[in-house]
Amino acid sequence: MKRVLITGAAGFLGSHLCDRMIQEGYHVMGMDNLLTGSLDNIEHLFKLRQFEYYHHDVSKFVHVPGKLDYILHFASPASPIDYLQMPIQTLKVGALGTHNLLGLAKDKGARILVASTSEVYGDPLVHPQKEDYWGNVNPVGPRGVYDEAKRFLEAITMAYHNFHKVDTRIVRIFNTYGPRMRLNDGRALPAFFSQAIRGEGLTVFGDGSQTRSFCYVDDLVEGIYRLLLSDYALPVNIGNPQEITILDFAEEIIGLVGNPRARIVYRELPEDDPKVRQPDITLARELLGWEPKVPRREGLMRTYEYFKKYVGNLSQEKA
Repeated sequence: MKRVLITGAAGFLGSHLCDRMIQEGYHVMGMDNLLTGSLDNIEHLFKLRQFEYYHHDVSKFVHVPGKLDYILHFASPASPIDYLQMPIQTLKVGALGTHNLLGLAKDKGARILVASTSEVYGDPLVHPQKEDYWGNVNPVGPRGVYDEAKRFLEAITMAYHNFHKVDTRIVRIFNTYGPRMRLNDGRALPAFFSQAIRGEGLTVFGDGSQTRSFCYVDDLVEGIYRLLLSDYALPVNIGNPQEITILDFAEEIIGLVGNPRARIVYRELPEDDPKVRQPDITLARELLGWEPKVPRREGLMRTYEYFKKYVGNLSQEKA
């Protein structure tokens, strides 16, 4: 049985990747320091022989006993509320953590896939964003700790690939949603669902004309799995090219939840907030035969069921 190490295993994406790799017949070693992850996301896996868990900060030296076939490096704070509160940890996991895991991959002869982000494009001057675009990032702005951590992650990964011949993959992830998102992680979708369910104002920053492109987690995991098994070392965009304004997205969620008290409230646009975000997935289509399959309405309904369970619906609030 092939063995895979997944860092950030108790997080939103990491936990779904654990599920997928076990489903595909791998023995999964999940690693997380629970800075932003939760054991609730992987609690169902602890009874399985194919799963083991290590509580560890990958910014420190990483050792895994025995053979190792694959590493999926998904450890990182991943929302503005996180990296504004934990700027040093965000930089360290992107830099030191990636360095440690590349060293482990080199030592074990393992293939490593690292999680980069559409944030490497910054506030883009090119739209939609293609892999050969170098981005427009403010390195000293509040979001720079995340953007530059991920840009460094890509650079050191390619250095290990070119200099040490480590077998590497780089995925650039665009906005993803689905069950197991943290309710208070500060991103638009969790905030909108939580606010709509509670009958509060949905916080739209600026005039809401900025765009995002939301990919359902199952689609993203499929793309990551295909990339892992491919033979392509340069970055690949994985995301849903269906673009929507934040204002339209907020109204869509209000309509879905149906709480008459939910309304839109406007707040000042945060510094360096990207005005547009849309992946060009031509490369993923050609290279991996991948494109998203789950319609946004269906994905949002599945996500709504999860949020209802944890946020509490109107009847529970009234009770």
